[in-house]
Amino acid sequence: MRLLSIFAAALIAACSPSQPEPDALPQEADRAEAPASMILHGGPIHTADDAAAMVEAVAVRDGRIVYAGDEAGVDAFRGDETQVIDLQGAALYPGFTDSHVHVLGVGSRERTLNLEGTLSVTELQDRVRTAAEELPEGAVLFGRGWIETHWPEGRFPNREDLDEAAPGHAVILVRADGHALVANSLALERAGITADSVAPDGGEILHGEDGEPTGMLIDTAMGPVRALAGRQEGDERADTYAEGANVMASLGWTGAHDMSVPYSDVDMIEGLAASGRLPIRVYVSVDPDGLAALARVTPRVADDGRVITRAVKMYMDGALGSRGAALLEPYSDAPGNQGLMLSQEDETLSAFTEALRAGIQMNVHAIGDRGNRLLLDWVEEAYAVVPVEERAIADPRWRDEHTQIVEPSDIPRFAELGVIPSMQPSHAIGDLFFAPDRLGDDRLEGAYAWRALIDSGVVIAGGSDAPVERGDPRIEFYAAVARRGMDGTQTEQWHPDQAVTRQEALRMFTAWPAYASFREDELGRIAVGLRADFTVFSEDIMTIPEADILTVEPVMTIVDGEVVYSSR
Repeated sequence: MRLLSIFAAALIAACSPSQPEPDALPQEADRAEAPASMILHGGPIHTADDAAAMVEAVAVRDGRIVYAGDEAGVDAFRGDETQVIDLQGAALYPGFTDSHVHVLGVGSRERTLNLEGTLSVTELQDRVRTAAEELPEGAVLFGRGWIETHWPEGRFPNREDLDEAAPGHAVILVRADGHALVANSLALERAGITADSVAPDGGEILHGEDGEPTGMLIDTAMGPVRALAGRQEGDERADTYAEGANVMASLGWTGAHDMSVPYSDVDMIEGLAASGRLPIRVYVSVDPDGLAALARVTPRVADDGRVITRAVKMYMDGALGSRGAALLEPYSDAPGNQGLMLSQEDETLSAFTEALRAGIQMNVHAIGDRGNRLLLDWVEEAYAVVPVEERAIADPRWRDEHTQIVEPSDIPRFAELGVIPSMQPSHAIGDLFFAPDRLGDDRLEGAYAWRALIDSGVVIAGGSDAPVERGDPRIEFYAAVARRGMDGTQTEQWHPDQAVTRQEALRMFTAWPAYASFREDELGRIAVGLRADFTVFSEDIMTIPEADILTVEPVMTIVDGEVVYSSR
């Protein structure tokens, strides 16, 4: 029988992140000190703080909040040099943090063929044909972002489709989820993939009736083709990363939990921060290859705290859309297929136990119900091997990245083990158009189960998984509270009762990401002493009609008391 551990107690308490009692919470710092560098007022201010859910004004000094209270009280913090920002009715929130994003990927999306919104195979061909005209003959044409679930053709694209559009180029188009790609004949030839090729463990090469590869490659089978696109290096890589961070700031994000980062990139990211080119706060989760190096310096903190590296990202399985998510039973629309496991138990447990002893947070991708169950099993086993007294951190706050399909009986185990679900609400409002076909109605009970997980006693770190999704905080907030498609679609299969309240949604992107990155005493709320990270939207997403959430505009993004983006 599983026992409620000390980790569960800590995590349950985090549903209202640790903070003083309301009558002990200071609303202002010592007024005898220097005047504030910034005052914000003139619009609704939501704090995500239990002590005072809303205030009228906020004052900032040296990158920290020194006052959060009524309008009259802030006057004492004004000085000749104070920047006074009148919100003019716009709404102020603690800085929104994307708890699962690929910052380099966001930047790359701006610099490669973006296939978001492609509506058919025919349109895909048109976009490829147009892009090919800009490239020399024989060059690699790389794109990302297509998803076929609404296409009238009702199928994946194939190499013949791409051959017709750009026969003289090596075409590589990655599906939106990043777990599958389609390549044309020239790309397959250059990668050495033939009818006789055998997919590596954790991957799949799809073949047609003639035995030839269709061009669709799943998970680990993508490697040889993806390698053809090369890797950005040096200044180009740094520029692309900075561009991704700036895109995020322009959308209202003040922080990013950056996933699957090569350890060799950490120097680059810290360098961008040191040179003033990184507008947002970055919490880095490195590839498994970086575990040993990170174990020697955990946590790795840049001088100004803008960049912190203390986590490792691993994978249990693939994605639902490409039928790579590992399921307990076969896919409803593909009998005999139970998905792909990308991790082996022995090597995963070895990494887990090393991480516990070094104080490394493990953030593990798990989408299918089998992938999620095995993750919880292996976490439980690792905890037994390394008891609390042998750990660098008693409460390791490990995370399940995605947590999309969970067998309902496994939901209580998250609180028991202290595992934080790190979930992306936009996945639900996209996937639920095709998830009933993949899973059948019965398995949808534990799909994207935000309400059930929160009610079980855990917090949810909210993110977007951009560039898999658009990476827009408005979409993520809307998806969490409305649980509807962007067009308003919702059916009983979508389990509307799994939506969250607006206060919970706010915490999913503010207070709870702070807890999930060990920074609840610095970030995630508007309270005296915390860092001055703020997101400003043109209207109040806590009160306007749900559909209108999608139409508000990012007005201002503030990090450490400095305006890093403004539309005014």
